[in-house]
Amino acid sequence: MKDSGKAKEWRRRMFLFLLSAMIAAPAFSYDFFVYEPPVHQTPQQVYAPPIPDYVVFAGDTINLCRYDLRERFDREILAFSYMHSTTFLLIKRARIYFPVIEPLLDADTVPDDFKYLALIESYFNPRVVSPAKAAGIWQFMASTAEHYGLEVNEQVDERFNIEKSTHAACLYLKHAYSLYNDWVTAAASYNVGTRRISKELEEQRVSSALDLYLNEETSRYVFRILAAKAIIENPQRYGFNLLDSDYYQPVQTRVVEVNGPVENWADWAIENGTTYARLKDFNLWIRDRKLDNPKGNTYQVKIPVLE
Repeated sequence: MKDSGKAKEWRRRMFLFLLSAMIAAPAFSYDFFVYEPPVHQTPQQVYAPPIPDYVVFAGDTINLCRYDLRERFDREILAFSYMHSTTFLLIKRARIYFPVIEPLLDADTVPDDFKYLALIESYFNPRVVSPAKAAGIWQFMASTAEHYGLEVNEQVDERFNIEKSTHAACLYLKHAYSLYNDWVTAAASYNVGTRRISKELEEQRVSSALDLYLNEETSRYVFRILAAKAIIENPQRYGFNLLDSDYYQPVQTRVVEVNGPVENWADWAIENGTTYARLKDFNLWIRDRKLDNPKGNTYQVKIPVLE
C-alpha cells in the first residue's frame, strides 16, 4: 500500500508537470510555427519619376534646368506619381470633363492648358466645397462667382454648372492676363488673387510669378498644374497603365429648358423620364427641392440618355 501511494503521487506530479508544459509551450515555441517568407524575394522597385529639361504651359516654355524650378516641379511630380489612387481617379475623370471644358476655353480664347488648373482645383470632384466655402470644379467663392455673372442663392448655385463656371473662370483669367501679359502669372493669381500677386510683383521687382517668394501653397500651385499636365498627357511614362476601357466615359444627355417655377424637382424628374438622383447628378447647380424662379430665368436642365 505504501509503494502504491508513492506511485500514485508520482503519477499525479508527472501529470501536473506535463500539463503545465503543454500550457507554456506556445510561449516558448511560437517562433517555431511562424511563417518564414522565402529568403530570396524580389524587393519592390521604386523609381524617381523622370524630370524633363523644360515644360510648356499656355505657349510659354519654362526652363526646368534652373535649380529652384526643377525642385518645385519634382516635388509635385513625386506627389502625383506615388499618390496612386488619387492620380488614377484624375486620369479617369479627365476623360469626362476635358471634352466639356476644352471647347469652352477655346471659345473664350483662353489657352487649353487651363483645363489642368480646374483639375488641380477640384480634382474633378463636381460636388466639392472647400473649408473656405469655395465650390464647384473651378472652386469659386460666392462673391467672386457673382462678380463674374454666376447666380448663387439657396435654390440655384451656378458654381456647380460646369459650362457657366468655366466661362466665369475664363473671364477671370483673361482679366488677369490683361494685367500681367503672362499666362503663368495669371494662373498663379487664381490661387491668391490679382491684388496679392500685383503687390508682390511690385515689391519684389520682378515680372513673373515664377520669380516671386510666396507662401508655400501659392509657390507650389503652378507646379501642381504643370505636373498634372505631364502625367495626364503621358500616364505610362509615370507608371500609370490604363486600357481605354478603364477611363470613365461621358454620358450622353438631352437638354430641357426651364423658364418658370418648378414646384417639386422629384416630380419634374419623373415627368421627364428620369429620377431625382440622376437629375442631381447632371445638374448639381440645383440646390433645393423646388425652384421659385421669380425673374423667369431660363435654365438648361440636362437629362441623361441611358440605354
